[in-house]
Amino acid sequence: MTHATRPIQTDVAIIGAGTAGMAAYRAALRHTERVILIESHVYGTTCARVGCMPSKLLIAAADVAHSARHAGRFGVNVPRIDIDGRAVMARVRSERDRFVGFVVDTVEQWPAAHRWQGHARFVDTQTLAVDGPAGTRCLHAERIVIATGSRPAVPPAWRADLGDRLIVNDDVFSWTDLPGSVAVVGTGVVGLELAQALHRLGVRVRLFGRGSRIGPLTHPALQELACGVFGGELPLTLGVQDLQPRREGDAVALRSVLSHGRVEEERFEFLLAATGRLPNVDSLGLENTALPLDPQGVPVFDHRTGQVGDSVVFMAGDAADDRPLLHEAADEGRIAGDNAGRWPDVRQRPRRAPLAVVFSEPQMALVGATHAELVASGADFEIGEVSFADQGRSRVMDRNQGALQVYAQRGSGRLLGAEMLGPAAEHLGHLLAWSVQRGDTVQQMLDSPFYHPVVEEGLRTALRDAQHKLLLPAPLPEVCLECAT
Repeated sequence: MTHATRPIQTDVAIIGAGTAGMAAYRAALRHTERVILIESHVYGTTCARVGCMPSKLLIAAADVAHSARHAGRFGVNVPRIDIDGRAVMARVRSERDRFVGFVVDTVEQWPAAHRWQGHARFVDTQTLAVDGPAGTRCLHAERIVIATGSRPAVPPAWRADLGDRLIVNDDVFSWTDLPGSVAVVGTGVVGLELAQALHRLGVRVRLFGRGSRIGPLTHPALQELACGVFGGELPLTLGVQDLQPRREGDAVALRSVLSHGRVEEERFEFLLAATGRLPNVDSLGLENTALPLDPQGVPVFDHRTGQVGDSVVFMAGDAADDRPLLHEAADEGRIAGDNAGRWPDVRQRPRRAPLAVVFSEPQMALVGATHAELVASGADFEIGEVSFADQGRSRVMDRNQGALQVYAQRGSGRLLGAEMLGPAAEHLGHLLAWSVQRGDTVQQMLDSPFYHPVVEEGLRTALRDAQHKLLLPAPLPEVCLECAT
C-alpha cells in the first residue's frame, strides 16, 4: 500500500468472523448495507472448530467408556472394554467438521463484497490496511468492531524446546489416534476437561497445577471438595513451584519442583499446555490509534455498549478478554455491531446473568455473583448448602459427589448467585441463572414445583437451608467488653 492508494469506504468494518464477529455483522446489517467482515484465517468459530463442540465429543466418548468400566456397580457386567482410539478420534473429527460446515456455509452465503480475507491492522483509528491473498488493500471505516478472538498462551521457551511434542487444545482435535501418554499443564476449565476425558479413554495422564485450585469454583470448601473428588480419579500434582520440560527424542521429560522441595520427573509423549489464553490484539497496530489501552494492551471498553472510550471503535468476544464463553461472545457481538451500525446513537444494553459450566464429571457451574465477588463487594448474604453425597436421585445414578451453595441477600431474600460441583450442574445452572436474572427470592423459588425423585430436589434443600438462615436474626457485631463504657 502506498500513500497514493485511495481507501475503500465503508460504514462498518468488523475484524474477525468468529461467534462475536458474525453476531456483529448481522446486527450492523440492520442499519446499513455498507458492512465489511474481515477474517485472517479460516471461517468457523473457536467453539465449533477447536472449543466447545469437539471437546464435548471427546468427553462424550470418555463418559461412555467410564460408564461401561463401572457398570458392575449396577450388577451389569461388561466383560471387556476395548477403546478404539482411531474410531474415537474419527467421530470427533467428523462431527466437528459437520458443525464447522454449518458455520462456513452461513458465512459463505453472505455477499462476497462483504467478505474480505486477510490480516487487518490499524493505520489510524479509522483506517485499516488489510494484507490478503491479492496484496494489501486500504479500508476507511466510519466505525470498526474488533472481534479477533483469542489464542492459547504458551511459554515461548516451551515451543522452541519441545517442537511438535508441545500441543494445545486446538491440536488434540486433529489427532487420528489417541496417544499413550499426555502431561496436561493447567488446572483450569480446558485442562481439567481434557485431562479427565483422556484419562477415561485409557491415556496415561497427569494434571499439573501451580496453585492448589482445580477449576473456577471460588468458595474454599467447594475448592477443597473439588480437589478431593478429581484427585481421587486423576493423577494430579498441585503446588508446582517450577516446571522444567525438555525434549528427549519423541518424548517430553517433565521435571517438577513442588512447594515442599521434592523433585519429581516423568516422561510423556506430549505436553498439553492449558495455561490460559491471550486476546488477539497484539498484531492489530493499536499503537497507531488513539484508543485507550489497559496494561495488557487491550482496548478499554464499556461492557454495556461495547464502545472503546468515546471512539468509533467497539470490542466484542474473546478479544475483549472479559467472559470467554460462546453465549457471551454472541451477546457482545450483537451489542457492538448494533451500536456500530446505529452510530452515533449508542445505546446501553443489559447483560444476561453470568453463567459458566465446566463439563467435567462431576460438573461445575457458577451462576450470578460468585462467593469471592460477593465477599469482595462487602455484600450482606447467607449461604444455603446441600451435599449430593446422600441426595436421592444422585445415589440412584451412582453420581452422588459434590455440593451446591446458593447465595441469598439478607433482607430481600433475593438470589444473588450460586456455585456447584455435582451431577447435572449444566441443567441446574440454567434454572439458577434464570432466577438470578429475574430477581427471584428464595421464597419464590421454593414456591415453584419440584418433582420427585430428581436432582433438583438437592437445589430445594439448599434453598430451604438459605431460607432458614435468612429468617434468623443477623449476628451481632463483636464488642470488646473491656472497652465498653
